[in-house]
Amino acid sequence: MKKLSDKVAIIAGAGRGIGRATAELFAAEGAKVAVLSVTPVNITTVVEHIQSQGGTALGIACDLSDGDQITNAVARVVEAFGGIDILVNVAFDPSVVHSSIVDLSVDQLQRNFDIGPIAYLRTMQACYPHLKASGEGRVINFASLAGILGLPPYAPYNLAKEAVRALTRSAAREWGPDNITVNNLLPVADTWGAGPNTPPPTNALCRHGSPELDIAPVALFLASSDSRFITGSSLTPDGGQIIDGAR
Repeated sequence: MKKLSDKVAIIAGAGRGIGRATAELFAAEGAKVAVLSVTPVNITTVVEHIQSQGGTALGIACDLSDGDQITNAVARVVEAFGGIDILVNVAFDPSVVHSSIVDLSVDQLQRNFDIGPIAYLRTMQACYPHLKASGEGRVINFASLAGILGLPPYAPYNLAKEAVRALTRSAAREWGPDNITVNNLLPVADTWGAGPNTPPPTNALCRHGSPELDIAPVALFLASSDSRFITGSSLTPDGGQIIDGAR
């Protein structure tokens, strides 16, 4: 049996990078995967790849900053697949993550929250009844090491990602009696395509992480029964970069 056979997974932010790698691995492990993204061409690419490998995927265009679109997307998944067992929240807006504290506007901060912890909250609320009915629900929220370190110049991103961690801990406490685990992933990976101008890695393993080989398998662990006694945690597939923040 594959690790996610007969499971239904929603990947919110699956159009590229880590989200795409996670969707493709979950499908390869037997899950029926809902691919949510705001970009239709990315959705088509991911769904077609999964299907070409014999997997099952449903593509849904969804602006995750819009609560009504989230509600409708979750309803479509339940209609198509009969339930939801796993929710993965990966999405963020890379165009608004850079700012110092001095220059940070409320509008820019709000956008980071709208596509980050607020969107994650909405997907979690919409999926909750189905995760509970599953009897073995899993929520995996992507936070960031940048928030823990206060990494400049990512002030709005840092604030939003730390809010994601607080959301995760709170839900883990509340939803534990429903046998739903809620955990964070704090990855460091090459999602841009390392080139000659890419800064050298500064982690203990001295290499850039791979979405497919280094991050998605950790998400798979958290989505599977192997992690059934882990909740409210922040796992750091970052090559040891968090060590610098622990000194």
